[in-house]
Amino acid sequence: MNFTGAHILSINQFQREDVDRVFAVADNMEPYALRKRVTRVLEGAILGNMFFEASTRTRVSFGSAFNLLGGEVRETAGFENSALVKGESLQDTARVLSGFSDVICMRHPQPGSVADFAAASRVPVLNGGDGANEHPTQALLDLYTIRKEMADKGRDIDGLSVAMIGDLRHGRTVHSLGKLLSLYKNIRVVLISPKELTLPDSIVESMRAAGVDVSISHELTQSIAAVDIVYSTRIQEERFSSKQEADLYRGKFRLNQAIYTQYCQPNTVIMHPLPRDSRADANELDSDLDDNPNLAIFRQTDNGVLVRMALFALVLNVADKVDDFAYEVRWYNARQNRITP
Repeated sequence: MNFTGAHILSINQFQREDVDRVFAVADNMEPYALRKRVTRVLEGAILGNMFFEASTRTRVSFGSAFNLLGGEVRETAGFENSALVKGESLQDTARVLSGFSDVICMRHPQPGSVADFAAASRVPVLNGGDGANEHPTQALLDLYTIRKEMADKGRDIDGLSVAMIGDLRHGRTVHSLGKLLSLYKNIRVVLISPKELTLPDSIVESMRAAGVDVSISHELTQSIAAVDIVYSTRIQEERFSSKQEADLYRGKFRLNQAIYTQYCQPNTVIMHPLPRDSRADANELDSDLDDNPNLAIFRQTDNGVLVRMALFALVLNVADKVDDFAYEVRWYNARQNRITP
């Protein structure tokens, strides 16, 4: 991929060497994400953060990543705060806001909407999630997390076994992650969901065509007995016609420490794209897992900043200039528990 000026809309754009490039740049961002150093390489650049669907982590992660590179962020959150409620088209919105920004991140509830927006934009657009379709930056940060977690155990991505659990029909994170895993060798994926919420056939078949060993299960405990990663997802209530329909599936595949101890291998990594639904009738990842050292969900969110910094640096063509505009931090850095000079 030629990253300079590119839209990042789908995992379908990526080859394995492109992923390697993103991860190499992300590795170099760690001193800045940890506030060991500061860079102003994007000073003067503006990110337009346009989120027309609820978001906390993704929206703030994109904004923080851009700020850490020295850029500024302008945000629109919710339809009610945009001209779309007045009948303006996505295309007109794109033409206008791309005149105010150097890069745009967008989330929208309709599949394909971000690509439509990007077609009219004058600046690069990054997909922050388009309905139940895709979430490419989440998949990249998930795989980056898998890579780091496995490296600590002397493993690589090739040859891994991954269990994807929950609402796989509507879960855009697993749609993108399934496509991304297809770039690697000897991957085994077990898809665990209610029958009505299985991964779309088109994605399953594309994974199998790429050589992924895919199996489908509607039972949790026996299916997680021999995997390296358990990747849990919440029931996507917003994709159902009613809360009552979503409630039919809520809480069907709960993982807690007792189940983990009995059925998982001792070093199985636990992941979740967040937010995890901690209500009593859902509770897909129990809080009794919080002290489990293999729970990687908060390391995932930290890694998201690194990956999104890398994507900004690549798309705006400054990946090799970050250190040239760097200096030491001057404030108390709680991550190091000391005042840096």
